[in-house]
Amino acid sequence: MQKGFTRRPKAEEPAASHGKNYITPGGLERLKEERQFLLTKERPAVVAVVAWAAGNGDRSENADYQYSKRRLRQIDGRIRFLTKRIEAAEVVDPEAPRTGQRATRVFFGATVRYENAAGAKRVVCIVGTDEVNLERNHISWASPLGRALMKAAEDDEVVLHAPGGTETLTVLEVRYERISVEPFREPLGSEVSTRELDR
Repeated sequence: MQKGFTRRPKAEEPAASHGKNYITPGGLERLKEERQFLLTKERPAVVAVVAWAAGNGDRSENADYQYSKRRLRQIDGRIRFLTKRIEAAEVVDPEAPRTGQRATRVFFGATVRYENAAGAKRVVCIVGTDEVNLERNHISWASPLGRALMKAAEDDEVVLHAPGGTETLTVLEVRYERISVEPFREPLGSEVSTRELDR
């Protein structure tokens, strides 16, 4: 039992500076599904609207054309971003066998149960920056809480330095299990109906 275990995260270590995109298998699949949706459905639909709107006269006063061109730039930007994140992905499977400290201390992919000084208990999963979902208690390894918990073991006390102040947390349990990432869902109304273009 190691009381008083304190870790002060280095402020100069933003996630982007590491160059690696740590991610779970489910998180990587979600990024690929979103990119595939944009490439095969959303982008072709918007391109069709741009072509239709371009044939309707003066483009400088054509709201359909202006909006669709702007939307196309946004889609292309998102595709580029997703492609870079996928290429930089370093997949870490939380279910992979672990030995030694890798099995008992908090690293990427851990599910951690901890308690604050007031006795309130919480469970969080340490995931990649592209997988954060506060409703599921999925936090980034690069967040203040993720950094505070990193490398801690059961019964360790860690100090969380957050914008709201400093808090001492006690780690109650560290385990490694499947982390269920919410799958990508096509946004409602995202695909433009090309039937309207035939009017």
